[in-house]
Amino acid sequence: MGSDAHPAENQPLDDLTITVVHDNYPCVEGLKTAWGFAVHIAGAQRNILFDTGSDGPLLLENLDKLHIDPAAIDVLVLSHVHGDHAGGLTGLLQANPRVEVYLSASFPDRVKDLVRRTGVGVVEVEGPQEICENVCTTGVLGRRVREQALAIRTSRGLVVLTGCAHPGVVSMVEAARKVYGDDLLLVMGGFHLEWALSGKVERIIAAFQESGVRYVAPTHCSGEKARSRFEKSFPGGFIPVGVGRVVSLTDLG
Repeated sequence: MGSDAHPAENQPLDDLTITVVHDNYPCVEGLKTAWGFAVHIAGAQRNILFDTGSDGPLLLENLDKLHIDPAAIDVLVLSHVHGDHAGGLTGLLQANPRVEVYLSASFPDRVKDLVRRTGVGVVEVEGPQEICENVCTTGVLGRRVREQALAIRTSRGLVVLTGCAHPGVVSMVEAARKVYGDDLLLVMGGFHLEWALSGKVERIIAAFQESGVRYVAPTHCSGEKARSRFEKSFPGGFIPVGVGRVVSLTDLG
């Protein structure tokens, strides 16, 4: 753990709002879509942006239309280096030169230098890293593509956010649960199943059900076929998300 705190001892969050601000799936009219993913997280000690999507101007335009001030974002967590998740980095840094950036230690030096030249703080993540009370990264997972997920501890259970889940969404969820040990409330984000065979999707669904995941919100690179299978397998627990969708604890009864 990248902090001396013991995260499981904190009082879990009673308030949490996750807003999809960049996605290739539409949801709210008037917002722009593009291949990529980013969500804004409110309700913790710090305002957090998880990923930046592929395009800075599009990200900032969507934030404006959603009445989210980029200058009020305290922390940016980048799941991995791919352009559909880190492509909006420069645009965000221009709008908010005080944001603190958490990224994998394996990121290229050119990306780290770009951030440091802006004057913002950079935290290079390897193992699980606490962002603030009740919010922690899984640490960097995978071999071919190094990636981290975000774990958020709430009064109703653990929320896990994945960017693309290149190391495997089940492995990333299990890594998140090891951080806090809580029951799994929601898994949301890219599941990397766009081109997956049906057997793989079914195995992931079975693993989620066995682990007690109550709600699923696959988007971005999850693919229509996989989203349809999750919807059928989680009646009452499937959340259709796209750009502009807001998910809060009150939605997760």
